Amino acid sequence: MTNASYPLTRLRRSRAFAWSRRLVKQALELGIPSVALFPNTPSEKRSEDGAEALNPDNLMCRAIKAIRDAAGSDIGILTDVALDPYTSHGQDGLIDGDGYVRNDDTVAVLVDQAINQAEAGADIVAPSDMMDGRVRAIRMALEIGGHHNVQIMAYAAKFASAFYGPFRDAVGSGGLLKGDKKSYQMDPANGDEALREIAMDIAEGADSVMVKPGLAYLDVIWRAKQEFGVPVFAYQVSGEYALIEAGAAAGVADREALLMEKLIAFKRAGCSGVLTYHAPLAAQILNG
Repeated sequence: MTNASYPLTRLRRSRAFAWSRRLVKQALELGIPSVALFPNTPSEKRSEDGAEALNPDNLMCRAIKAIRDAAGSDIGILTDVALDPYTSHGQDGLIDGDGYVRNDDTVAVLVDQAINQAEAGADIVAPSDMMDGRVRAIRMALEIGGHHNVQIMAYAAKFASAFYGPFRDAVGSGGLLKGDKKSYQMDPANGDEALREIAMDIAEGADSVMVKPGLAYLDVIWRAKQEFGVPVFAYQVSGEYALIEAGAAAGVADREALLMEKLIAFKRAGCSGVLTYHAPLAAQILNG
């Protein structure tokens, strides 16, 4: 890996970074408790079956080890468990001849992917794929493998949203995706289904749950916190980030004011924490 970076066209004022000691040092100094890692896999390493996800020397695993070597246990490392950064078709799982995702076959690969990340040193594995049964399978494999302290943050309520576009570009899967992910991501109109999925993931062994996107689903966050009492996190996704940046650039409102009002809304709804691309800026504001 190098310390190079490159701009993300649809994420104004944001860049994709290779691992760098400077970024870890900045996060520690700002009091950011953990970092979330998402790989951008080059096309030559992508395949129909996403095999690069299982490579113990892939970009994700090298980044985990490098951060652990640099910061020890002073910063938490959260890793994404899904196949879309590794598949040539951009779907989160294995697909059949008609393009439909094969749930059970995908779960088997996700288990191996999660173990690969845990063995590299991840503190929290976060399955974002939305396959049925994957939390139970990952929990069992972690326990059998002796990774008793590795937590699972389940993307339990991940909606089929229009807010994901810039992120798909950032991980290199945007132009690959044909069709959509509505067969396994959730209907934005169905809040009750979100609560059922959250209940299932908790029963299967999730330590915390993620609602994604965040701002459009504050009601789901609130209901989940009231009903289950487990840590609930919101993902302020790339489209939400882009709206703040576009509004600030257009002079609609102050960037910092927009950001903090949205983060306060997440906390008011019951979030234990927020995954946001604005983390460094938010930390600077909160630190005074």
